[in-house]
Amino acid sequence: MRGVILYGPPASGKDTVTSALHQLDDRYQQFRRLKVGQGRIAGYRMSSVAELAALRASGSVVWENRRYGSVYVIDAPGLRQQLHEQIPVVHVGQVNAVDAVREAFPDARWTVVALTCPRNVAERRIVERQTGDAAERLRAWDQTERLPTAGLTIDTSEASPGMAAELIDQAVRRGEGTAE
Repeated sequence: MRGVILYGPPASGKDTVTSALHQLDDRYQQFRRLKVGQGRIAGYRMSSVAELAALRASGSVVWENRRYGSVYVIDAPGLRQQLHEQIPVVHVGQVNAVDAVREAFPDARWTVVALTCPRNVAERRIVERQTGDAAERLRAWDQTERLPTAGLTIDTSEASPGMAAELIDQAVRRGEGTAE
């Protein structure tokens, strides 16, 4: 079982690099986190407060965080299934989330990649998305810590999505980039 954890602040390129990975090899599939709340639904599995409560009660929540007025959840059943069928690409922006995913699935070989870009590049990308919450996303960008345990770090302002995907795929195939 193999998986990729893409770590980075908002607008660092997680969606774009995941798309390029999928184009390179269709086994790479974004892990669609559960989302309880409003806003963008693309890339998420929408859930309810009751379903989230049941997951919490059963101990099936690997990681959850609140942002932009919603709750985002990495659930063990969903990630387990994807690990057996594909190469999940898990998007996170908190250092503790990386550890939580790796600890929940210690038998999987995780390639941990930190995506980064200068703040002004992120700001331009955020504004172009027209989500209406640019200030909040920039605050999240500012609050995102560096990931010192990343096996691979890619500046998406310098590397094209295709180049980033190639680097990640090579690391996955060689078993490199796994954070210890």
